[in-house]
Amino acid sequence: MQIDPQTHTLFPRVYDIVRQVPAGKVTTYGDVAQLVGQGCDARIVGYAMAVCPEDVPWQRVINAQGKISLRGEHAEKQRLRLEAEGISFDSRGKIDLKRSRWAGPNGEFAPTQPSLFE
Repeated sequence: MQIDPQTHTLFPRVYDIVRQVPAGKVTTYGDVAQLVGQGCDARIVGYAMAVCPEDVPWQRVINAQGKISLRGEHAEKQRLRLEAEGISFDSRGKIDLKRSRWAGPNGEFAPTQPSLFE
């Protein structure tokens, strides 16, 4: 898969945002894209997560339906990590976003929008 080199310039911002998601909370690819801003979409966030540094809690980023998007052993690894943080899944493999969704970055990071997802 070829990614436009300009897209890679968004990856550090994606990582800065995802690093703020606390244990026991999740966010969606679209939520992160909204915070990154112009030029970013959920797909770009997915690309960034696929090659993220080890200090980025990639497991806390899920799809808008509250499900894990990865396949195979990676999906199982993500689920196990999330369960270890206290995240629960229903019988359909969904996370209750109303209960577990991160409310957004702190005011220091985004002073004009400290809580985007309430």
